[in-house]
Amino acid sequence: MKYPVFERFYTWQGEGVHLGRAAYFVRLYGCPQECPWCDSAGTWHKDYRPAGVQLMTPEAIAACVAQESPEGAVVVITGGEPILFDLTPLVEALHGLGRRVHLETSGIAPLRGAIDWVTLSPKPFGTLPLPSVVQQAHEVKIIVHDTSDIRDGLATLDGLKDDAVIWLHPEWSKARERDAAVLNAITEAVKANPRLRAGYQMHKLYRADDLDAGSDKRPIPLGGNPQLGY
Repeated sequence: MKYPVFERFYTWQGEGVHLGRAAYFVRLYGCPQECPWCDSAGTWHKDYRPAGVQLMTPEAIAACVAQESPEGAVVVITGGEPILFDLTPLVEALHGLGRRVHLETSGIAPLRGAIDWVTLSPKPFGTLPLPSVVQQAHEVKIIVHDTSDIRDGLATLDGLKDDAVIWLHPEWSKARERDAAVLNAITEAVKANPRLRAGYQMHKLYRADDLDAGSDKRPIPLGGNPQLGY
């Protein structure tokens, strides 16, 4: 089994329940969702494909994790859309290091592998998450580009566990420009439903990912659309 590794880097988790926690990211290549505001468009957009994508065995990835991050740092498997791959061998290799393994996914395929923490980010405009993945999610991250995204994202969560955390994140171009409509809608939604939480991509304020040599430094616009900025 080999995985297409777009990039791997050591930083800290910038979002969600594990905000601020040291984390080694393994970003896999490929995604059919093609979100129009995707902040990792290099993993799928035809105009921003990398010159090459390294195919790595689970053992090779685990060796990089061990060499490039200290014990105690979690490993986050993200993408692209990592759930398209059978993650079982990779998770087993990482567990062999004593690492916790987290997953970031839109939930469009069956979850394979004993993941320790599942972050679900549903895409109501694309392929919806499978009920089985919704049921296994520990937290949900709804990206809010338009105020209707709050309603549409929540509508995909039938079967979500009662203790799963639901985040509302302003899409980065809206957060960057301090879009009042989006930010105020998130505030009002959280006030109306205390189960919801307002989120933010804190690593982008710090530019934390850029500090690691392994992260992709190419200027790739959101969703591959220069009008949205970077």
